[in-house]
Amino acid sequence: MTGPARGHGAGSRLASDPRVWTCGGALVLIVAGALLAPWVAPHSPNVMSVPDRLAPPSRTFPLGTDEFGRDILSRLVYGARISLTVGCSAVLIAAAGGTLIGTVAGYASGLTEQVLMRFVDGVLAFPAFMLAIFVVVFVGTQLPDLIVTIGVLYLPRFARVAHGMTLATKRLDYVEAARAVGAPDPRILRRAILPSVAAPTIVQMSLALGDAILLESGLSFLGLGPPPPTPTWGRIIAESARFMERSAYVVIWPSLAIAVTVLAFNLLGDAVRDALDPRLAGEG
Repeated sequence: MTGPARGHGAGSRLASDPRVWTCGGALVLIVAGALLAPWVAPHSPNVMSVPDRLAPPSRTFPLGTDEFGRDILSRLVYGARISLTVGCSAVLIAAAGGTLIGTVAGYASGLTEQVLMRFVDGVLAFPAFMLAIFVVVFVGTQLPDLIVTIGVLYLPRFARVAHGMTLATKRLDYVEAARAVGAPDPRILRRAILPSVAAPTIVQMSLALGDAILLESGLSFLGLGPPPPTPTWGRIIAESARFMERSAYVVIWPSLAIAVTVLAFNLLGDAVRDALDPRLAGEG
């Protein structure tokens, strides 16, 4: 099957997959709310109102208030900005760096491959969350530091994918033919190798987004996220957990926001993976 035909088939499968419509719709709403936070949020996320402490949902406060009388909905909307910014930026860094490392390692072979892939294996040897805590403690908890840290931690995922695809692709006849006629290596990588790496990298990106957001929320819960008064989903849970016996809303809503966002990204990633699976290219 040709590349355009395969792409058309993948597009058709994506368009007919209910996971794309449901999860994609949920993510569109979350992203739109984050981008339009100043206009969507009914209140300022940091304005306190002592008389309204731990108030239940109402017309004034649609999701209730926290222990300082701050509107939960407004804090969740602004918190989405942090989670999505960290998640998307970190995954872009991981995808770019990991694809470069994996592609160069797979194509060059020899000592270059050994050095690069041993670095990748070294990062993979440690649990991502534990390593993130260790790095953030020493590097810092500012937003750029957090983005770079998570990006480097997820870089090996993309490096392994790119490395495997490069090893398989560079043995194909058209790559050998390009090398035989003297095509420069950068041109071969750009025109022959990277197109083969693109599809699995896109799938890995869609799956890694949910994990990156969950990791950021976990770090914020431990106080290792962006410093106050910046609202983040993890910090909202951490600050309000001790008041949940008096008002469960303070924990339910941010936990639900994290769960829905992560689940939507994971299910959307599954849909993209199934659509781009070459074994399904001839079905239908």
